[in-house]
Amino acid sequence: MEPTRERVLEALEQVIDPELRRPVTELDMVRDVEIRDGVVSLTVVLTVAGCPLRNSFQEQVARVLADVPGVAGVELSFAVMTPEERQALTAKLRGGTSQRDDTAIRLPESCRVIAVASGKGGVGKSSLAANLAVAFSQLGHQVGVLDADVYGHSIPHILGIHQKPIAVDRMIVPPVKDDLKLMSIGFFLERNEPVMWRGPMLHRALEQFLTDVHWGELDVLVVDMPPGTGDVSISLGQLLPRAEVVVVTTPQKLAQDVAARAASMARKTNMRLLGVVENMSGDVFGAGGGETLAASLGVPLLGTVPLDPLLREQGDLGAPIVGAQPEAASARAIVSIAEAIEALRREPSGTVRSLPLVG
Repeated sequence: MEPTRERVLEALEQVIDPELRRPVTELDMVRDVEIRDGVVSLTVVLTVAGCPLRNSFQEQVARVLADVPGVAGVELSFAVMTPEERQALTAKLRGGTSQRDDTAIRLPESCRVIAVASGKGGVGKSSLAANLAVAFSQLGHQVGVLDADVYGHSIPHILGIHQKPIAVDRMIVPPVKDDLKLMSIGFFLERNEPVMWRGPMLHRALEQFLTDVHWGELDVLVVDMPPGTGDVSISLGQLLPRAEVVVVTTPQKLAQDVAARAASMARKTNMRLLGVVENMSGDVFGAGGGETLAASLGVPLLGTVPLDPLLREQGDLGAPIVGAQPEAASARAIVSIAEAIEALRREPSGTVRSLPLVG
């Protein structure tokens, strides 16, 4: 029995673009479907030449068509979208309009923005942010990660995401791995090149990550904030006034005092302070500092993460411990923190207050 074209196209609805996270049929990426003697030949048009994820298309097409009665084989070829097709795709992803709004933050209204902040570097903030993103994904959410630690960008390495973003008609499609979408300034630098930008350039880069990046249907956006209270932190407070902030500290008093400044800045930019996480807790750094900081700020201690060499080792390997070794003590602690954040409902953020000028 020869399979019908309609049955083949129905099966292809299950083929999902790995980066855009929508069916290829919905995105008009399927061309030239022909059936002869049970062999289905078709073309999938890619957004750019040399798409690094074409193997995913091959595997998905072969799998879904194998279940169609009468299909004896598959001949899949690839082509590249014309400029007109890319423009049409952009319009579809932007809700039917081809007009670009440089001021529109492209996040769903229901998306929670969880900003992971610290007063100083070296407290494990980025490792915690990356693992929290994995934990939220395991809890069933669609998760994005914004690596806003511009001078110390490390999230791509921790998550093991090395493919570059794709530009589709002035829209940036973030790379995806294990259902996590990631955007980082590190994708646009050569090797370990330093970022030597002043405030306005940093603000524009972060603004572009929120207006030009196609985040899609996110439930949670985890933002790895830069340490301290500088230009980037202020810009993010202005761009994402409804963000909810988690402050990371190590147990010793010096780290607590500096972390308190990050918490104060979050409140001055009208972001909601969710609570405190004590990281690297144990014999080397002591314990209890996170609880002391939380009490002084009037917020809950969301959790304590023990000093665990496995957490560092898995970050170096590009395989976050929450996914790679979920039974580890630090992994269980981070999942508990994600659950505690989940239990805290977001409150209206109100009106953003302007920061006073310092003379």
